[in-house]
Amino acid sequence: GGSIIDLCMRLESCTLSEAIHRLGQNAFDNITCSSRKNFVPNNLQPTMAANETRKLISISDTLPPHLREYLTKIRCIDLEKATPFLKCISYEVRGRRYQAIGFANLLGGYELRDNHSFKGTIAPKDITLIFTDKQTEHAIDKPLPVCVFEGFMDFLSFLSMKEEIASHCLVMNSVSNVARTVRYLNDRHLPHIRAFLDNDEAGRRATNDFVKAGFKVEDMSIHYKGFKDLNEFHVCRMRKQEQQKVQERTRMTVTEQKESKKSKQVKHKIR
Repeated sequence: GGSIIDLCMRLESCTLSEAIHRLGQNAFDNITCSSRKNFVPNNLQPTMAANETRKLISISDTLPPHLREYLTKIRCIDLEKATPFLKCISYEVRGRRYQAIGFANLLGGYELRDNHSFKGTIAPKDITLIFTDKQTEHAIDKPLPVCVFEGFMDFLSFLSMKEEIASHCLVMNSVSNVARTVRYLNDRHLPHIRAFLDNDEAGRRATNDFVKAGFKVEDMSIHYKGFKDLNEFHVCRMRKQEQQKVQERTRMTVTEQKESKKSKQVKHKIR
C-alpha cells in the first residue's frame, strides 16, 4: 500500500513536486466540474449557496510578491527550498476573493496561510508526506527516523535550517491527525519518530500519544524550549545572525576608517 501521491509518482513517472501539482490540478478540475452550472468568469462575482464558506477559484505555481515577502521577511523561509512544496491558492468567501499560500496534502486538499493571521483548509484535510530523493518509502532493513511536524511552516523552517535532509518528513497539518499519522506509519513499519511539535499542551499530548502507540519518540521540542514552535525559534536564530552580520560590518567599517586615518597621518609626516 502507498499514498495517492506515491501512486501518482509511479503511474506518471514524475517527481514528488510534480505529483503534488498534478493531484492539486485534478482536485481543482473535479470541483470545477461538480459546480459547472454555477461557474462564472473571473471578472464577475459568483453566486454562492448559503451553506458555502470557501470556494476554490484557481491554483498557481507562482506566489505573488506579498506572500513571498511574508515567507522570507516574516517567517525567514528559504524560498528556493520551499517553492517546490507551495502553491498560490485563490478562493472566495461570500463573494470576496482572497489569495493564500497553499500546501498540498495526500487527498488533494490544501492547508492555507496568508500574510496576516489567517489559517484554513481547502477540504479534504489530511497529512502530507515528504520523502527525499535519497530515500525509498519502504526502508525495511534499517528505517530512518521520520521527522513529524505539526504544521507546514515548521517543516519549511526545518527545510531552511538544513543544508540537506536525509530523513522522511511527515506534516500532520493538525494535531487532530495524530491517529491518521499513527496508522500511516504503522502500515509502513516506520517505528521511529522525531517529533517537532509545538511547545504547548496540545503538542505535548500528541507526543505522548505517539509514545503510547508504541513508537520510539525523540521529542525535538527540547531543542527550542522557550519558543512556541520551531518557526519561532528559527526566526529568532536568523534575526540574531543578521544582527551579528550588521555588527561585524560596523566593526569592519570602523577598523577601515582607523586604518585610513593612520595612512593619511603617515603620508602627512613623510611630506
